[in-house]
Amino acid sequence: MGLDDDIAILADAPLFGFLDRDALRLLTFAAERRELADGDLLFARGDPADGGFVVMSGTIRLAPRVADAEPVRAGRSALIGQLALFVRGTRPTEARAEGAAEVMRITPTLMRRVLEEFPAAAQSVYDTLAIDLVDLVTDLDRVRVLLED
Repeated sequence: MGLDDDIAILADAPLFGFLDRDALRLLTFAAERRELADGDLLFARGDPADGGFVVMSGTIRLAPRVADAEPVRAGRSALIGQLALFVRGTRPTEARAEGAAEVMRITPTLMRRVLEEFPAAAQSVYDTLAIDLVDLVTDLDRVRVLLED
């Protein structure tokens, strides 16, 4: 893949779509790339979460967190581990390649650099995360009402 292809894939990923071309170029050059073969482990449940991953090609299968649930399949431009772009923690599930795949790892340090060098991007990230948080609180309120009945 060329630089333009990488930038297009990142631009389609959640949270990166509002970044300008220069910010996406910085991510493309500075991020770590990893190629995976079928069945390769990207990370295990409980591993340190020290960055997010954008799927550049192929499919990553995320194991269900609860019994009897279906696995989640993340394809091109999917962002895996959004929270890990900003804070370190632990992985809540296992992720493996389904067939050949390639991912780009973006660390909190790199994300911080992008946000410092591109302040408009920082504001957009803040706005997006604030909306996500409001949506989460709204959903939790609905669950609380159902549980109280």
